[in-house]
Amino acid sequence: MEKTAFKELENIFEDLVNIRRDLHMYPELSFEEERTPSIIATFLRECGLEVKTEVGGRGITALLKGAKPGKTVALRADFDALPIQDEKSVPYKSKIPGIMHACGHDIHTASLLGTAYALSKVKEHLHGNVLFIHQFAEEVIPGGAKAMIEDGCLENVDVVYGAHVLSNLPVGQILFKEDYMMAAGDKFEIVVEGKGGHGSSPHLAVDPILIGSQIVTNIQQITASRINATNPAVISVCSFDGVSRYNIIPDKVILSGTVRTFSEEARELAETYIKRVAEAACSGAGANCVVTYEYGYPSVCNNSEEALRIKRIGEKIVGKENVSESPLQMAMEDFAYYVREKPGAFFNVGGMNSAIEAVFPHHHPKFDVDEQSILIAGKMFISLVFDYINYAN
Repeated sequence: MEKTAFKELENIFEDLVNIRRDLHMYPELSFEEERTPSIIATFLRECGLEVKTEVGGRGITALLKGAKPGKTVALRADFDALPIQDEKSVPYKSKIPGIMHACGHDIHTASLLGTAYALSKVKEHLHGNVLFIHQFAEEVIPGGAKAMIEDGCLENVDVVYGAHVLSNLPVGQILFKEDYMMAAGDKFEIVVEGKGGHGSSPHLAVDPILIGSQIVTNIQQITASRINATNPAVISVCSFDGVSRYNIIPDKVILSGTVRTFSEEARELAETYIKRVAEAACSGAGANCVVTYEYGYPSVCNNSEEALRIKRIGEKIVGKENVSESPLQMAMEDFAYYVREKPGAFFNVGGMNSAIEAVFPHHHPKFDVDEQSILIAGKMFISLVFDYINYAN
């Protein structure tokens, strides 16, 4: 029956491409999605699924009941876009100024819709159920996953899978990973309050730029000397705002940055030492500081058994030579919340194709991916469903 479902998926590939391109032309930002969830819900209802809208806010779930009792597999895709101007020269270029699908969420959505359609055609052969989770607002903390889970989207679910297309992985390839795969992502802000003055008389001021520079230098030493080298962590100061004139020492500066970790231990150490570094630098120079540390998404930690299931199924679909173990990824993903609640795993499908200029990184104004990735992700989802609820029971 998998082959039949594959055929159904292939039969509507052109329709799925059209859906993807429509979403690409009319993207919507996180927490502002209206048109997109409406399109998704309409499609899923036409597939005969039990559809719920406004789950956790703007999310959608759709339940496909198999003809025979069994377990329930959840499959998740996200559908929000980014505040980036689309600079591609393609017919489906974004028509909304300053907004584009620069991360592949339109691909994810089309793939999951195709999966729902294909499995609905073979539901009499399913020994269990499939829950399709279409999630809003992955790109902006606090994200949509947590709210959807709190609204009950994982009730009665036994396992959950998600996929993300990658523009730096050749189309036709798949990445899996046991245990930690993607990092937790946090934000920090340090406001250094000194005493302004004239640039010609720094001895009469308490220079927040000098203090801020010391903080930046010392923060870089946290990962080298305070966090175990076997526990990966990244701390980056990405903004240093001390707007003034060339001859005026300002009263304050604002530093902000991001922390990426995998373990909770490393996460807590990073927060502790960022605060200590800032407070020590300021107190020693006669300045004050306010440090704000905001926890973002936790790390994505895959269930080993489900990650190996993805590996085995991927080798069947694209060939053993095209399936690899993913390196640790410092990007964050709120799919992490799903696998904290239920066994499951996240995986990547390739979308890079230089022949169509699909080579630019995620969040780039010219980002694009090969639409064949829709089929590959869809076939992975289909096989995961059959393998889990038909063959594992």
